[in-house]
Amino acid sequence: MGTTKVRAVEEKAEKPKEKKVAKPTKIVKPEEKELRAIVRVAGTDLDGEKPLLRALKGVKGISHSMSKAICDASGFDPNVKLGSLTEKDIGKLEEIIKDPVKFGIPAWMVNRRKDVATGQDLHLTGSDLDVARKFDVQKMVDLKTWKGFRHMLGQPVRGQRTRSSFRGGRIVGVVRKAVRMQLEKEKKEEKEKKK
Repeated sequence: MGTTKVRAVEEKAEKPKEKKVAKPTKIVKPEEKELRAIVRVAGTDLDGEKPLLRALKGVKGISHSMSKAICDASGFDPNVKLGSLTEKDIGKLEEIIKDPVKFGIPAWMVNRRKDVATGQDLHLTGSDLDVARKFDVQKMVDLKTWKGFRHMLGQPVRGQRTRSSFRGGRIVGVVRKAVRMQLEKEKKEEKEKKK
């Protein structure tokens, strides 16, 4: 028998037996707040079961990075469920969403920098974003800019090729001669029946 095995046997013999402590049969949980299933934030109904970081991305105009910045500016944990926040907390979130620059979010993160009408850095969400985009496109069309013409014609605006892309709305493909002849023959027969 080696020395290591002898030491191990001696250590086992020397240790006193520990008393077993009775475990409680019922686990007491702290009181949980009721989660609201649907929470209205910035004019949009959001899922209250999702974490705050993911739920805020449901508002049109708020991206992942903006959602993270809003969580940091508000001081809320990004992993807290949206439904567990109080009305006061949601009011604070809405204030930050309306004017993020005022709460320390950098101006380069907002989606409407140096607005043409006001000259301020704005962050638009929901229907306001849609309306502003529609007015911007209409302004380009009225000024008859190149981008305005492309928008008016329904063509790509940023220089993409149109040979193989953006072909929606038309019949795509080549009609073979035999099929074309068959279609013309059917049209002639229909005209003769009408007479």
